[in-house]
Amino acid sequence: MGFTSGLIGGFTVTASLLYLSVAIHQQNRLRQSASLRQQALVLTNIVEPLPVAPPPTSREARTSIVEQAKDRWNADVERTVRWVASVDWNDRAAEGFKNIVALGKRGFDKAKDEVPKPSGS
Repeated sequence: MGFTSGLIGGFTVTASLLYLSVAIHQQNRLRQSASLRQQALVLTNIVEPLPVAPPPTSREARTSIVEQAKDRWNADVERTVRWVASVDWNDRAAEGFKNIVALGKRGFDKAKDEVPKPSGS
């Protein structure tokens, strides 16, 4: 092994050991820091408990014009379906038949009055 390769090899080993020791030291410090923060929070909460968070406020998002139109349409359809379901169609049919008969009778009576009577008998 020559002078140059020995120097570079020694430098590489020393730098690697230095890097690893600094990295391990940094990781240990981070763990200690997190542990100390957690312990401080626990001790603080024993003395002064955290206040209860207020309940989330309810916020209604405004609906678009299209959604409002859909809601109106659906309400109208629902109202119509309920009306159709609540109607007694047998009574409506009987009432309609009576109206048609009365209209026909009235028209027949009116036509009968307007027809000229034969003269000559």
